[in-house]
Amino acid sequence: MKSPSKPKLFRHLEGLKISAVFSDCGSFRYLLEIETRKEVPGKQVCAIMLNPSVADETRADKSVQFLEKLMFEKASPYFENVSKLSIVNLFAFIQTRDFEGRPEQVGPLNDHYLQETIDAADIVLIAWGKSAGHQQRKNSVLEVLERYPGK
Repeated sequence: MKSPSKPKLFRHLEGLKISAVFSDCGSFRYLLEIETRKEVPGKQVCAIMLNPSVADETRADKSVQFLEKLMFEKASPYFENVSKLSIVNLFAFIQTRDFEGRPEQVGPLNDHYLQETIDAADIVLIAWGKSAGHQQRKNSVLEVLERYPGK
């Protein structure tokens, strides 16, 4: 019998300051913050993804590393002068494969962290993918975003 494969681990880019907020039980990650060590602060981006995988303060995952490179290495005019990337999720439940997106997987404090992070952001990036699922949850977050035109 084949054992389930472990997710491939990635390193965070060098020179970044990483912090994370987890539930006391460790089953939910509410926030992952990635900052440059620039002297002068720049823009803050809030990226809203589907659900967290294994990324934390010491390791990244494929999606987080992609966003780090997009924000801090690529010369994209959309993300000029970004000094902080805050990653939140539609669902805070940590799961790498076969994610279902049940209501209890949103997480008890997730909406609080979503709102707080959107409030602080200069730019909001919807990064939850193009799957057709979870439409009710997506719609509730899109309703929140309607209060922030131009972000």
